[in-house]
Amino acid sequence: MAKAQKRENVWLQCTETGDLNYRTSVNVQGGTPKLQLKKYSPRLRRRTLHKIKRK
Repeated sequence: MAKAQKRENVWLQCTETGDLNYRTSVNVQGGTPKLQLKKYSPRLRRRTLHKIKRK
């Protein structure tokens, strides 16, 4: 059997509008840098930088 990975669900928040547009899972174990992705923002209708927002 495979070992269960320790993952946590987080939201990706747009840095320009503050909207929570996407949800993804990240590895909880340390050593990973902060996730920053360029994703599509429906309100602005273009790609913007999204950062992790934990709920």
